[in-house]
Amino acid sequence: MNYRQLRSLALALTIFMPAFSVHSQDLPMVKLTNVRRAFHNGEHNAFTDLIRFADAFYLAFRACPDGHGLHASSSIIVLRSTDLNHWSKVTQFRVPDRDVRDPHFLSFKGQLLVISGTWYCGDQVTPKTELNLHLGYGVNTADGVHWSVPKMLDGTFGHYVWRAAAHGDTAYLCGRRIREFAVGKNGDRSLFESVMLESHDGFVWRKRSLFQETVGNETAFLFEPNGQVVAVARRDAGPAEVCRAFPPYDRWERVRLDRYIGGPLITHWGKEILVGGRNMVDRSKPYTSLCWLRDNKLIEFAQLPSGGDNSYPGFVALNERAGVVSWYSSHELDHSGKLITAIYLADLNRDATSVGE
Repeated sequence: MNYRQLRSLALALTIFMPAFSVHSQDLPMVKLTNVRRAFHNGEHNAFTDLIRFADAFYLAFRACPDGHGLHASSSIIVLRSTDLNHWSKVTQFRVPDRDVRDPHFLSFKGQLLVISGTWYCGDQVTPKTELNLHLGYGVNTADGVHWSVPKMLDGTFGHYVWRAAAHGDTAYLCGRRIREFAVGKNGDRSLFESVMLESHDGFVWRKRSLFQETVGNETAFLFEPNGQVVAVARRDAGPAEVCRAFPPYDRWERVRLDRYIGGPLITHWGKEILVGGRNMVDRSKPYTSLCWLRDNKLIEFAQLPSGGDNSYPGFVALNERAGVVSWYSSHELDHSGKLITAIYLADLNRDATSVGE
Protein backbone atom coordinates (compact mmCIF):
# COMPACT_ATOMS: atom_id res chain seq x y z
CA MET A 1 0.00 0.00 0.00
CA ASN A 2 1.50 3.36 -1.03
CA TYR A 3 1.54 6.65 0.87
CA ARG A 4 -1.61 8.08 -0.73
CA GLN A 5 -3.56 4.92 0.05
CA LEU A 6 -2.32 4.92 3.66
CA ARG A 7 -3.27 8.58 4.06
CA SER A 8 -6.74 8.01 2.62
CA LEU A 9 -7.28 5.02 4.89
CA ALA A 10 -6.13 6.95 7.97
CA LEU A 11 -8.45 9.84 7.22
CA ALA A 12 -11.37 7.54 6.53
CA LEU A 13 -10.88 5.70 9.79
CA THR A 14 -10.63 8.97 11.68
CA ILE A 15 -13.71 10.49 10.10
CA PHE A 16 -15.96 7.49 10.48
CA MET A 17 -14.80 6.22 13.83
CA PRO A 18 -17.18 7.03 16.69
CA ALA A 19 -15.15 10.11 17.58
CA PHE A 20 -18.00 12.46 18.28
CA SER A 21 -20.31 11.71 21.13
CA VAL A 22 -22.48 13.86 23.32
CA HIS A 23 -23.36 12.78 26.81
CA SER A 24 -26.35 15.07 27.19
CA GLN A 25 -29.49 14.60 25.11
CA ASP A 26 -30.19 18.32 24.88
CA LEU A 27 -26.81 19.18 23.33
CA PRO A 28 -26.34 19.25 19.54
CA MET A 29 -24.97 16.25 17.69
CA VAL A 30 -22.23 17.19 15.23
CA LYS A 31 -20.78 15.39 12.22
CA LEU A 32 -17.23 15.98 11.04
CA THR A 33 -16.82 15.88 7.24
CA ASN A 34 -14.60 17.01 4.38
CA VAL A 35 -11.32 16.80 6.28
CA ARG A 36 -8.62 18.31 4.08
CA ARG A 37 -5.07 19.53 4.28
CA ALA A 38 -5.19 23.26 3.61
CA PHE A 39 -1.47 24.07 3.55
CA HIS A 40 1.95 22.46 3.72
CA ASN A 41 5.15 23.87 2.29
CA GLY A 42 7.74 21.55 3.81
CA GLU A 43 8.18 23.79 6.85
CA HIS A 44 6.75 23.55 10.36
CA ASN A 45 3.25 25.04 9.91
CA ALA A 46 1.30 25.65 13.10
CA PHE A 47 -0.86 27.82 15.38
CA THR A 48 -3.94 28.61 13.31
CA ASP A 49 -6.79 31.06 13.41
CA LEU A 50 -9.77 31.44 11.09
CA ILE A 51 -12.22 34.28 10.46
CA ARG A 52 -14.85 35.53 8.01
CA PHE A 53 -14.34 39.19 7.11
CA ALA A 54 -16.49 41.02 4.57
CA ASP A 55 -17.07 38.58 1.69
CA ALA A 56 -14.15 36.19 2.27
CA PHE A 57 -12.50 33.81 4.73
CA TYR A 58 -9.01 34.26 6.16
CA LEU A 59 -6.68 31.63 7.60
CA ALA A 60 -3.55 32.60 9.55
CA PHE A 61 -0.70 30.47 10.87
CA ARG A 62 3.04 30.44 11.55
CA ALA A 63 5.52 28.82 9.15
CA CYS A 64 9.14 28.15 10.05
CA PRO A 65 11.84 26.23 8.17
CA ASP A 66 13.65 25.55 11.45
CA GLY A 67 10.78 23.93 13.37
CA HIS A 68 8.60 24.50 16.41
CA GLY A 69 11.23 26.25 18.54
CA LEU A 70 12.20 29.91 18.68
CA HIS A 71 13.67 31.10 15.40
CA ALA A 72 13.84 34.50 13.73
CA SER A 73 13.32 32.65 10.42
CA SER A 74 9.64 32.21 11.28
CA SER A 75 6.88 34.12 9.52
CA ILE A 76 3.13 34.62 9.71
CA ILE A 77 1.18 33.65 6.60
CA VAL A 78 -2.38 34.81 5.89
CA LEU A 79 -4.45 33.03 3.23
CA ARG A 80 -7.73 34.18 1.68
CA SER A 81 -10.59 32.12 0.22
CA THR A 82 -14.14 32.70 -0.94
CA ASP A 83 -15.15 29.00 -0.83
CA LEU A 84 -13.02 27.50 2.01
CA ASN A 85 -11.40 25.11 -0.46
CA HIS A 86 -9.17 27.24 -2.68
CA TRP A 87 -6.74 29.53 -0.86
CA SER A 88 -4.32 32.23 -1.96
CA LYS A 89 -1.72 34.09 0.10
CA VAL A 90 -2.54 37.75 0.74
CA THR A 91 0.26 38.65 3.14
CA GLN A 92 3.28 37.19 4.90
CA PHE A 93 5.36 39.00 7.49
CA ARG A 94 8.38 38.63 9.76
CA VAL A 95 9.84 40.76 12.52
CA PRO A 96 13.66 41.15 12.53
CA ASP A 97 15.44 39.31 15.37
CA ARG A 98 12.13 37.90 16.65
CA ASP A 99 10.22 34.65 16.47
CA VAL A 100 6.64 35.40 15.41
CA ARG A 101 3.97 32.90 16.44
CA ASP A 102 0.39 32.35 17.57
CA PRO A 103 -1.30 34.74 15.10
CA HIS A 104 -4.89 35.64 15.94
CA PHE A 105 -7.49 37.66 14.10
CA LEU A 106 -9.36 40.65 15.46
CA SER A 107 -12.19 42.25 13.48
CA PHE A 108 -12.48 45.71 14.99
CA LYS A 109 -13.92 49.03 13.80
CA GLY A 110 -13.98 48.08 10.13
CA GLN A 111 -10.44 46.70 10.16
CA LEU A 112 -9.12 43.15 10.17
CA LEU A 113 -6.03 42.77 12.35
CA VAL A 114 -3.64 39.86 12.78
CA ILE A 115 -1.98 40.03 16.19
CA SER A 116 1.15 38.00 16.88
CA GLY A 117 3.20 37.42 20.00
CA THR A 118 6.96 37.59 19.41
CA TRP A 119 9.97 36.23 21.28
CA TYR A 120 13.30 38.04 21.05
CA CYS A 121 15.94 35.89 19.34
CA GLY A 122 18.68 38.32 18.35
CA ASP A 123 21.52 36.49 16.64
CA GLN A 124 21.28 33.42 18.89
CA VAL A 125 20.59 30.02 17.38
CA THR A 126 18.91 28.93 20.62
CA PRO A 127 17.70 32.11 22.34
CA LYS A 128 16.94 32.32 26.04
CA THR A 129 13.21 32.36 26.64
CA GLU A 130 13.07 35.66 28.50
CA LEU A 131 9.44 36.70 28.96
CA ASN A 132 10.44 40.26 29.78
CA LEU A 133 11.58 40.76 26.16
CA HIS A 134 8.27 39.72 24.61
CA LEU A 135 6.49 42.20 22.39
CA GLY A 136 3.26 42.12 20.38
CA TYR A 137 3.11 43.01 16.69
CA GLY A 138 0.17 43.38 14.34
CA VAL A 139 -0.80 43.99 10.74
CA ASN A 140 -4.13 45.35 9.52
CA THR A 141 -6.28 45.75 6.43
CA ALA A 142 -9.56 47.42 5.51
CA ASP A 143 -10.26 45.36 2.40
CA GLY A 144 -8.46 42.04 2.99
CA VAL A 145 -6.19 42.69 0.01
CA HIS A 146 -3.93 45.59 1.00
CA TRP A 147 -2.12 44.96 4.28
CA SER A 148 0.07 47.14 6.46
CA VAL A 149 3.63 46.35 7.47
CA PRO A 150 4.06 44.86 10.97
CA LYS A 151 3.50 47.43 13.69
CA MET A 152 4.63 47.20 17.28
CA LEU A 153 1.73 47.03 19.76
CA ASP A 154 2.40 49.79 22.27
CA GLY A 155 1.91 48.71 25.87
CA THR A 156 2.71 45.04 25.23
CA PHE A 157 6.47 45.00 25.94
CA GLY A 158 7.18 42.33 28.55
CA HIS A 159 3.90 40.55 27.70
CA TYR A 160 3.36 37.50 25.55
CA VAL A 161 0.10 38.39 23.81
CA TRP A 162 -2.46 35.88 22.69
CA ARG A 163 -6.13 35.89 21.54
CA ALA A 164 -8.04 39.16 21.32
CA ALA A 165 -11.78 39.85 21.29
CA ALA A 166 -13.88 42.99 20.94
CA HIS A 167 -16.94 44.19 22.84
CA GLY A 168 -18.47 47.51 21.88
CA ASP A 169 -15.79 50.06 21.07
CA THR A 170 -13.07 48.29 23.07
CA ALA A 171 -10.81 45.37 22.19
CA TYR A 172 -9.40 43.06 24.85
CA LEU A 173 -6.25 40.97 24.71
CA CYS A 174 -4.63 38.33 26.92
CA GLY A 175 -1.06 39.16 27.93
CA ARG A 176 1.16 36.82 29.95
CA ARG A 177 3.97 38.29 32.03
CA ILE A 178 6.19 37.70 35.06
CA ARG A 179 5.13 39.29 38.34
CA GLU A 180 6.84 42.67 38.69
CA PHE A 181 8.79 41.77 35.52
CA ALA A 182 11.31 39.86 37.62
CA VAL A 183 14.49 39.02 35.70
CA GLY A 184 15.70 35.44 35.38
CA LYS A 185 12.49 33.90 36.74
CA ASN A 186 11.22 32.12 33.62
CA GLY A 187 11.50 28.77 35.37
CA ASP A 188 9.17 29.75 38.19
CA ARG A 189 5.68 29.38 36.67
CA SER A 190 4.09 30.44 39.95
CA LEU A 191 5.20 33.99 39.07
CA PHE A 192 3.44 33.99 35.68
CA GLU A 193 0.45 36.31 35.54
CA SER A 194 -2.31 36.73 32.96
CA VAL A 195 -3.42 40.29 32.31
CA MET A 196 -6.46 41.58 30.42
CA LEU A 197 -5.23 44.40 28.20
CA GLU A 198 -7.60 46.83 26.48
CA SER A 199 -7.39 49.06 23.41
CA HIS A 200 -9.53 51.45 21.40
CA ASP A 201 -7.61 51.06 18.13
CA GLY A 202 -5.98 47.60 18.31
CA PHE A 203 -2.43 48.98 18.41
CA VAL A 204 -2.13 50.89 21.71
CA TRP A 205 -2.86 48.73 24.76
CA ARG A 206 -3.05 49.21 28.50
CA LYS A 207 -3.84 47.04 31.51
CA ARG A 208 -7.51 46.57 32.40
CA SER A 209 -7.16 43.89 35.09
CA LEU A 210 -5.19 40.94 36.39
CA PHE A 211 -7.23 37.74 36.07
CA GLN A 212 -4.69 35.00 36.84
CA GLU A 213 -2.24 35.77 39.61
CA THR A 214 -0.24 32.56 39.27
CA VAL A 215 0.58 30.06 36.51
CA GLY A 216 -0.90 32.42 33.93
CA ASN A 217 -1.06 31.12 30.38
CA GLU A 218 -2.87 31.28 27.01
CA THR A 219 -6.41 32.55 27.47
CA ALA A 220 -9.28 33.08 25.03
CA PHE A 221 -12.05 35.63 25.73
CA LEU A 222 -15.72 35.45 24.73
CA PHE A 223 -18.12 38.32 25.42
CA GLU A 224 -21.83 37.85 26.08
CA PRO A 225 -24.37 40.52 25.02
CA ASN A 226 -24.68 41.72 28.63
CA GLY A 227 -20.94 42.45 28.75
CA GLN A 228 -19.94 39.42 30.80
CA VAL A 229 -16.68 37.88 29.62
CA VAL A 230 -16.20 34.10 29.65
CA ALA A 231 -12.60 32.98 29.31
CA VAL A 232 -10.91 29.60 28.92
CA ALA A 233 -7.39 29.61 30.32
CA ARG A 234 -4.68 27.02 29.77
CA ARG A 235 -2.87 25.90 32.91
CA ASP A 236 0.55 24.25 32.81
CA ALA A 237 0.39 20.48 33.33
CA GLY A 238 -3.05 20.69 34.88
CA PRO A 239 -6.75 21.22 34.14
CA ALA A 240 -7.79 24.39 32.35
CA GLU A 241 -9.96 27.06 33.99
CA VAL A 242 -13.13 28.88 33.06
CA CYS A 243 -12.89 32.50 34.22
CA ARG A 244 -15.83 34.91 34.31
CA ALA A 245 -16.22 38.61 35.06
CA PHE A 246 -18.63 41.49 34.52
CA PRO A 247 -17.54 45.04 33.67
CA PRO A 248 -15.22 46.58 34.73
CA TYR A 249 -13.59 43.12 34.73
CA ASP A 250 -11.76 43.60 38.03
CA ARG A 251 -13.40 40.71 39.95
CA TRP A 252 -13.05 37.22 38.49
CA GLU A 253 -14.70 33.90 39.22
CA ARG A 254 -12.57 30.85 38.37
CA VAL A 255 -13.68 27.24 37.99
CA ARG A 256 -11.32 24.36 37.27
CA LEU A 257 -12.31 22.08 34.37
CA ASP A 258 -11.73 18.34 34.11
CA ARG A 259 -8.93 18.39 31.51
CA TYR A 260 -5.89 20.17 30.19
CA ILE A 261 -6.47 22.36 27.12
CA GLY A 262 -3.57 23.60 25.00
CA GLY A 263 -4.13 26.51 22.64
CA PRO A 264 -7.70 27.18 23.81
CA LEU A 265 -10.48 28.51 21.59
CA ILE A 266 -13.85 29.73 22.84
CA THR A 267 -16.67 31.01 20.64
CA HIS A 268 -20.41 30.99 20.13
CA TRP A 269 -22.11 28.58 17.75
CA GLY A 270 -25.81 29.30 17.83
CA LYS A 271 -26.88 29.45 21.44
CA GLU A 272 -24.10 27.13 22.59
CA ILE A 273 -20.51 27.85 23.57
CA LEU A 274 -17.85 25.91 21.69
CA VAL A 275 -14.42 25.25 23.25
CA GLY A 276 -11.50 23.76 21.36
CA GLY A 277 -7.85 22.96 21.96
CA ARG A 278 -5.36 20.19 22.57
CA ASN A 279 -6.85 17.58 24.88
CA MET A 280 -4.32 15.88 27.13
CA VAL A 281 -6.35 13.74 29.49
CA ASP A 282 -3.82 11.10 28.43
CA ARG A 283 -0.61 13.07 27.93
CA SER A 284 0.88 10.30 25.76
CA LYS A 285 -1.91 10.75 23.19
CA PRO A 286 -2.62 14.45 22.65
CA TYR A 287 -5.28 15.31 20.09
CA THR A 288 -7.26 18.36 19.01
CA SER A 289 -10.71 18.31 20.57
CA LEU A 290 -13.95 20.26 20.23
CA CYS A 291 -16.39 20.48 23.13
CA TRP A 292 -19.56 22.17 24.26
CA LEU A 293 -19.23 24.22 27.45
CA ARG A 294 -22.31 23.81 29.62
CA ASP A 295 -22.57 24.55 33.35
CA ASN A 296 -18.78 24.74 33.69
CA LYS A 297 -18.43 21.28 32.16
CA LEU A 298 -16.94 20.22 28.84
CA ILE A 299 -18.81 17.69 26.69
CA GLU A 300 -16.63 16.56 23.81
CA PHE A 301 -18.34 16.21 20.44
CA ALA A 302 -15.39 15.82 18.04
CA GLN A 303 -11.86 14.51 17.95
CA LEU A 304 -10.10 16.05 14.97
CA PRO A 305 -7.60 13.93 12.99
CA SER A 306 -4.45 14.87 14.87
CA GLY A 307 -1.47 13.65 16.82
CA GLY A 308 1.90 14.65 18.17
CA ASP A 309 2.43 18.39 17.83
CA ASN A 310 -1.12 19.67 17.28
CA SER A 311 -3.95 22.04 18.32
CA TYR A 312 -4.54 25.83 18.18
CA PRO A 313 -7.89 25.62 16.36
CA GLY A 314 -9.84 28.40 14.70
CA PHE A 315 -13.57 28.31 13.98
CA VAL A 316 -16.13 30.11 11.85
CA ALA A 317 -19.87 29.52 12.19
CA LEU A 318 -21.38 29.65 8.71
CA ASN A 319 -24.88 29.48 10.20
CA GLU A 320 -26.58 27.67 13.08
CA ARG A 321 -26.13 24.32 11.38
CA ALA A 322 -22.77 24.55 9.63
CA GLY A 323 -19.28 25.61 10.60
CA VAL A 324 -15.66 25.11 9.64
CA VAL A 325 -12.66 24.47 11.88
CA SER A 326 -8.92 24.91 11.31
CA TRP A 327 -6.06 23.33 13.24
CA TYR A 328 -2.51 22.07 12.82
CA SER A 329 -1.13 18.62 13.39
CA SER A 330 1.83 16.32 12.77
CA HIS A 331 0.00 13.02 12.32
CA GLU A 332 0.75 12.52 8.61
CA LEU A 333 3.86 11.43 6.70
CA ASP A 334 5.29 12.83 3.51
CA HIS A 335 6.30 10.68 0.54
CA SER A 336 9.65 9.85 2.16
CA GLY A 337 7.99 8.64 5.36
CA LYS A 338 8.89 11.75 7.39
CA LEU A 339 6.38 13.36 9.74
CA ILE A 340 5.06 16.70 8.54
CA THR A 341 3.37 19.49 10.48
CA ALA A 342 0.59 20.93 8.35
CA ILE A 343 -2.59 23.02 8.44
CA TYR A 344 -5.99 21.29 8.20
CA LEU A 345 -9.64 22.22 7.76
CA ALA A 346 -12.86 20.28 8.30
CA ASP A 347 -16.57 20.96 8.00
CA LEU A 348 -18.89 20.64 10.99
CA ASN A 349 -22.60 19.97 10.60
CA ARG A 350 -25.10 20.05 13.45
CA ASP A 351 -28.07 17.70 13.52
CA ALA A 352 -31.11 19.57 12.18
CA THR A 353 -33.14 18.56 15.22
CA SER A 354 -30.73 20.42 17.49
CA VAL A 355 -31.12 23.77 15.72
CA GLY A 356 -33.63 26.33 16.92
CA GLU A 357 -33.01 25.51 20.54
